[in-house]
Amino acid sequence: MSTETTASVSTHILDTSVGRPAASVVVSLSARGGGREPWVVLGRSATDEDGRCKDLPALPEGTTHVRLDFETEAYFHTHTHTHTQSDTHSQAEAQQDAPAPRDSGAAFFPEVAITFAVTPGEHFHVPLLLNPFGYSVYRGS
Repeated sequence: MSTETTASVSTHILDTSVGRPAASVVVSLSARGGGREPWVVLGRSATDEDGRCKDLPALPEGTTHVRLDFETEAYFHTHTHTHTQSDTHSQAEAQQDAPAPRDSGAAFFPEVAITFAVTPGEHFHVPLLLNPFGYSVYRGS
């Protein structure tokens, strides 16, 4: 939890392509005390079955910037649905503007790095809404 001199951070991930939490995604938490200082990795965690990281370390006093690094490649590799050629053809007709499934299995976003400013005494919940070809984040509550 945050104190008057520190901030705290939490996150969760929702895979919007399937409408479920994204489990087992490794998340690293880094911090720095100013825009020109080097990043210091504070710790790593992995999302639980509810897509939440419940054990991210506390931020040190003087932290002004935080970075969450989400290792999404392994998640997409294990959660990619395989399609037959006829499935792909009918799917392409139904969604002409949608990207075709990738035969290589490579993730378009192998990692997602989110950097944001923090204020001492406040809690920052930063959810990641993720799908194979896009993502968004916001300051939650």
